[in-house]
Amino acid sequence: MESQILESLAKAVKDFDKAGAIQWANKAVEEKVDPAKALEALTTAIREVGDAFGAGECFLPELVAAAEAMQAAMPTLEAEIKKRGMKRQSAGKVVAGTVFGDVHNIGKTILCTLLAADGFEVVDLGIDVPADRFLAAVKENQPDVLAMSSLLTITAHEQRKVIDALKAGGFRDQVKVMVGGGAISEHFAQSIGADGYDPTAPGGVKLAREWLGR
Repeated sequence: MESQILESLAKAVKDFDKAGAIQWANKAVEEKVDPAKALEALTTAIREVGDAFGAGECFLPELVAAAEAMQAAMPTLEAEIKKRGMKRQSAGKVVAGTVFGDVHNIGKTILCTLLAADGFEVVDLGIDVPADRFLAAVKENQPDVLAMSSLLTITAHEQRKVIDALKAGGFRDQVKVMVGGGAISEHFAQSIGADGYDPTAPGGVKLAREWLGR
């Protein structure tokens, strides 16, 4: 039964089946399957979809749908982990958000989902986040990585504002800064003093892994 549940959880993610993901997450709890194993099944599945996206073998809507299926299943399993007094080993902590003036959410949300699936603790600040809120979140959460997204050219300069605020506050050396989004390029990332850039969410996860030695 356990193997069937784990395989079905993975299949639900790869089939973009939110209802199925919820159903099999509940089944895992009912059958007392190790919730860490269930989360690992989800993680493996979303990585496969992410790798396929990075290789051009699937498209953004499919990656979004797979991420949504995984997000639907995770709360049930995380609640079971907490109930059992278990703890997931953290791969690191990431604060993420879309910069001030930009309300685009998809890319940032996918990145957060993939990071969480990979074992990172993620603090998602949402969209339209001003520089002072990014700075406050870094102070409060002391993350290993700060990830900022900007899809609009007119809001890309907000990423520079955040980096300048980190410098002024004395926090710049304490956190790696990752930038991305449709308005961002490798050249721009370098010009504002970011530590790294990747055009895709799976690439962003890979970058975070490399920074933290995973």
